[in-house]
Amino acid sequence: MLTAIFTALKWHQLHFNIFIFAITIGLVFRSTENVLYHFSPMVFKAKTMTTAEILKKVRRIEIKTRGLSNHIFAGEYHSTFKGRGMSFSEVREYTPGDDVKFIDWNVTARFSHPFVKVFEEERELIVMLLVDISSSSLFGTQQKSKRELITELGAVLSFSATTNNDKVGVIFFSDKVEKYIPPKKGKGHILRIIRELIALEPDHTGDTNVGAALEFLNNVIKKKTITFLMSDFVSKPYEHSLQLAARRHELVGINVYDKYDKELPSAGLVQVADAETGQMIWLDTDSKAARSGYAAAYNAKDKYCIQAFRKSGAALLQVRTDEDYVKVLQGYFKRK
Repeated sequence: MLTAIFTALKWHQLHFNIFIFAITIGLVFRSTENVLYHFSPMVFKAKTMTTAEILKKVRRIEIKTRGLSNHIFAGEYHSTFKGRGMSFSEVREYTPGDDVKFIDWNVTARFSHPFVKVFEEERELIVMLLVDISSSSLFGTQQKSKRELITELGAVLSFSATTNNDKVGVIFFSDKVEKYIPPKKGKGHILRIIRELIALEPDHTGDTNVGAALEFLNNVIKKKTITFLMSDFVSKPYEHSLQLAARRHELVGINVYDKYDKELPSAGLVQVADAETGQMIWLDTDSKAARSGYAAAYNAKDKYCIQAFRKSGAALLQVRTDEDYVKVLQGYFKRK
């Protein structure tokens, strides 16, 4: 019989006077950190995988997400994110309907009949993934955890980028920047990214800091990038950093969440523990006050996130762990 284990993460007061709080339940669930009275099922720590297990999972993710990239997103990604301009490629003979302003008069004079210049898009772009690997990402009660969903999203976007000859880099963060992978091309590079998406763990549990990742992006990458910020956005305030990053980069936020991030599961009186200090308390999850406070606090967190992205001019997508992220990405590409 499974033992219900609830873990409460540290309270963090945000500037809008809301506290971050979270719990875990059961061995079948994972982890989260959320706002006041926001309790979510989880296991305290992720299972450490062997090298063989990691490689097997990398291969499985590659097969699934590469197929999606090749057959679904390749054209939509290309048309959504344009290159930096047009560059001269070659000349060819003029055909009726060609724009006369592109006639190459030097070549035309040499061969005594008209030739036109052909241009191609300067396609190479830099795609950056900002990936939240804090303990809250381990939480998931439905088809997959938030971390697993972020891994698939990251892999799909990486393969879509490399199919279009774009560079891909990653910034992994929790309460600080945990790891930086500079933008590069190539299948080997993408497989390394997927391996880190699967296996990288934060050095320690702390207050998630989205702002730190955005500041690192601005400091390290000077050119304009297409940046996907994937997180549950349970974080210290990040509005100012988001605005600065959105001025330089084409920024897309992907808010990943679970069904029970929004509602407190009813489990009666349970013992909870602070994940950082180990301090234990008891909580009545059937309490109406606790349940309404939990929902209200999540809604306040969500409202802050939506408003921050709206003010910055950046896009924000919402993806739930039991929903089809393919439709969400396709919808965004088509709207663009």
